[in-house]
Amino acid sequence: MSIDILVVDDEADIRDLVSGILEDEGFNPRTAANSDGVFKAIRERLPALIVLDVWLQNSAMDGIEILQEIKKVHPDLPVVIISGHGTIETAVAAIKKGAYDFIEKPFNADRLVLIVNRALEAARLKRENVELRERGPDWGLIGSSAAINSLRAVVDRVADARSRVLISGPSGAGKEVIARLLHAKSSRADQPFIVVSAATIAPDRMEEELFGVEGESGRPKAIGLMERAHGGTLMFDEVGDMPLETQGKILRVLVDQRFRRVGGDSPVNVDVRIISSTSRDLLADAADGRFREDLFHRLNVVPITAPSLAERRDDIPALAAYFIDRISRASGFPKRSLSAETMAALQAYHWPGNVRQLRNVIERTLILMGRDSNPEITCDQLPPEIIDAGLSIPAGEGLEQIIALPLKVVFEEGVEFFIADLQIYPGRGRVSFKILKEPATARAEVGRF
Repeated sequence: MSIDILVVDDEADIRDLVSGILEDEGFNPRTAANSDGVFKAIRERLPALIVLDVWLQNSAMDGIEILQEIKKVHPDLPVVIISGHGTIETAVAAIKKGAYDFIEKPFNADRLVLIVNRALEAARLKRENVELRERGPDWGLIGSSAAINSLRAVVDRVADARSRVLISGPSGAGKEVIARLLHAKSSRADQPFIVVSAATIAPDRMEEELFGVEGESGRPKAIGLMERAHGGTLMFDEVGDMPLETQGKILRVLVDQRFRRVGGDSPVNVDVRIISSTSRDLLADAADGRFREDLFHRLNVVPITAPSLAERRDDIPALAAYFIDRISRASGFPKRSLSAETMAALQAYHWPGNVRQLRNVIERTLILMGRDSNPEITCDQLPPEIIDAGLSIPAGEGLEQIIALPLKVVFEEGVEFFIADLQIYPGRGRVSFKILKEPATARAEVGRF
């Protein structure tokens, strides 16, 4: 989704010019010519940033007055002031009243883009810092299920060790969140946390990205990710996708804590903690010749498993509430809650994409609801695959998955379960039954099987 920026100027030519520059940079500009237009645009959708002229003809307020009103309601909304009659006094006054920066007309397009990007980045960092303080030390592991409590205990024990960690688990289960939490709880928390995406970096670029490129006189022409992570943590995301040739060089770095830049002869010493993640069976890959077994054993000093969302269904209410709150605040959506029926549907779904898929479903639902006055998210607003699924138990998985469901779903929501080829009752074929809302009837129905 492109970033929404509101451009405010009484001159149509300036509005078009600024909008064109921002559009070329991939932003989504909207425009207003006076104070009424500004407040109407903000009510419709809160922008990520406002570019605001000081002097506005045919406007009830000038730019400084508009700035003051905006800051009363949205103190963290970045505002960049522009003016064709700029003075030092005007610039100082604007910044004192909360503007991020001041640009005098006529302005250079590159300078406008630079300041806009800086303002957006500053706002993002401020939001992240606020969120980190609000989340507390365990912000990354939301929920209170047995699976997540066990994971918290492991993270607490391992966080401050120098040992290498290999985080395994299905895609979308939160492996990077676990890695970031390990870093945040360690003595390296104030140092860099660098992610190497082994799946997205082209194999022929992997070594340059990791180790950098030597320039003239032994100075780096390009600093690699390994060097940038010095003193901190380097995460190999989906390490199983790393080319075999690079795996051998990584193995040597793990042993020696030193490497050579591409095209260079001088060794570069680093102090880096390595955390890796994978959704693959690396030992099976090693047996097939796709992954080095010696590298696997070097990386797998402390193994951690990220549970799938299906293994922690009790955490879905807390996760859903967290995502609703975070997305609503970031995007200016009204605060919503989930109906009991909707929550039951979310807890009954099998979530092949895990926590990432849950977040995407929440975001999609909030976007499609828009400014709907109904504060409750109802079941019919969920994607069809969740509504239609009910709960489908694949053959061979049987009662274990039903037992893992929260009792609220089983005994209160009247969910229909389809059980295929139950191993404990060979030859029964496909059986279906409905667990009714009355607990006694429900237990009797379950007892029949």
